[in-house]
Amino acid sequence: MNVTTRPEFEVRLADGEDDIRAAQALRYRVFVNELGSDGALVDHEAGLERDAFDAHCDHLLLIDKAAGDAVVGVYRLLQRAGAEAAGQFYSESEYDLAPLLKSGRNLLELGRSCLDPAYRGGAAMHHLWQGLAQYVEANEIEVLFGVASFHGTDAEALAEPLSLLYHRHRAPEGLRPRAVNYQPMDLMPAEEIDRRRAMLQVPALIKAYLRLGGFVGDGAYVDHAFNTIDVCLIMDTERMCSARKIIYSREVAE
Repeated sequence: MNVTTRPEFEVRLADGEDDIRAAQALRYRVFVNELGSDGALVDHEAGLERDAFDAHCDHLLLIDKAAGDAVVGVYRLLQRAGAEAAGQFYSESEYDLAPLLKSGRNLLELGRSCLDPAYRGGAAMHHLWQGLAQYVEANEIEVLFGVASFHGTDAEALAEPLSLLYHRHRAPEGLRPRAVNYQPMDLMPAEEIDRRRAMLQVPALIKAYLRLGGFVGDGAYVDHAFNTIDVCLIMDTERMCSARKIIYSREVAE
């Protein structure tokens, strides 16, 4: 998609099957065409990236009204009731979520976050996050979590950024999920890590969560179907400092 006019953003939840299909079409372009992922329910003929969890989630859409109401960003949101209906949280196929499930906190799983390539690096993600912040407040969410990905499946090639996350950003033990097919993240001693060089390999979304006070779980998960190495990100809204809360929920100036 080429952005030829100034975007006019609207953020709202999907309302009906057409909205969900538009979200799945964007996910297909990003996760399948761009990143080479696949899955049992992916519809290559229709160009839809979908799975069994979609029916139990809220789908937060970023729409550019100046581009014919095109869906240009999406977050998939799964609360505990939806996870119970689906049989589990999506992340439970990769991580033991027992610490989170036993915490008694109100949980929200974030997933399938993506932007159309033409909208990256600008205000689009801030608008999507603003909508997410409003959803979190309205539903009294206490802990956000979900898997986020490094492209590729070679852990050794990502030894430095994974080790940085392990040594500096692990979640408190009481909120620390553990990978079920455990890929160690402590691949380098802390004193050998060049933080600047390591952070250059950390995807923008993960860096953004870290800036907001996010943590990672114990171990990574190599997802060959999606061609990624995943880490579990956790953000306790009570632990976010007031300045970060302002950044997270502020109105975005046009």
